[in-house]
Amino acid sequence: MKKIAFIIIGICLLTASCRKSSSESVATQAVAGTFYDSRTANGSKAAGGSTAEATRAKVTQYELPAPLNDRPEQILRRKGYTTSYNSQTRCPNWVAWHLTKGHTYGSHQRSGEVFSEDTDVSPRATNNDYYNSRYDRGHMCPAGDNKWDAEAMSQSFLFTNICPQNHNLNKYEWNNLEILCRDWARKYGAIDIVCGPLYNRGAEAKTIGRGRVRVPDGFFKVVMCRTNGAKAIGFVMKNDGKKISLSSTVCTVDDVERLTGIDFYPTLDDTTENKIEAHADFGDW
Repeated sequence: MKKIAFIIIGICLLTASCRKSSSESVATQAVAGTFYDSRTANGSKAAGGSTAEATRAKVTQYELPAPLNDRPEQILRRKGYTTSYNSQTRCPNWVAWHLTKGHTYGSHQRSGEVFSEDTDVSPRATNNDYYNSRYDRGHMCPAGDNKWDAEAMSQSFLFTNICPQNHNLNKYEWNNLEILCRDWARKYGAIDIVCGPLYNRGAEAKTIGRGRVRVPDGFFKVVMCRTNGAKAIGFVMKNDGKKISLSSTVCTVDDVERLTGIDFYPTLDDTTENKIEAHADFGDW
């Protein structure tokens, strides 16, 4: 898609290693439906779960990408989202959640919440890593999507849901996209969201803090709606804080898959998946 060309050139994220062969795609899709449902919140296999947990496991979570085999990944289940943690970058590979209209409302506010280390992972990012770094503690799954529950709100402040983010990007374009997603959830009843960092694999890694938390070169977000016919849209933004319109960051999910090496929506039937991932029109939303 032409709109994303300048981002691809500027960040230089496309590499041959990101491209998946058709056989690899089929293999990951075959296990994706059961892989994450066999995990507990700490990333180990579930055993002796409650009836409620068993019922939840039967619900297809369309927002979850396929398992990754080209980088460290620890799956962490939280009340409001699921995150794929990378122990090398000390950041998530991706964070995914199903945002309903009801989840966009609630009395649990972010005031009083503090950013916290996630003791389920090691090594991990700390608050000191971000101190005086000149980067914001940027939410992937935003606090604004978790006002519906006190535990969900608190868990959104775990560093496994956080990336170093340029202040202007965090305050403006990224925040505007978060608000827009909540508007879409209210309009359509529910949407599925995945977002995360983008790294320039050809450049020297920039890090912050003693923990060497890796600074993303950019961020991606993909959004799917399954109401009244499925559709999807992607967004890519540089982590530099330069003012830019949301419409100019629009791309297809296929574009984001090529940039990230992540297979989105593996539990959809192939016909639907191929159709919605190849098309993105901001005006359709």
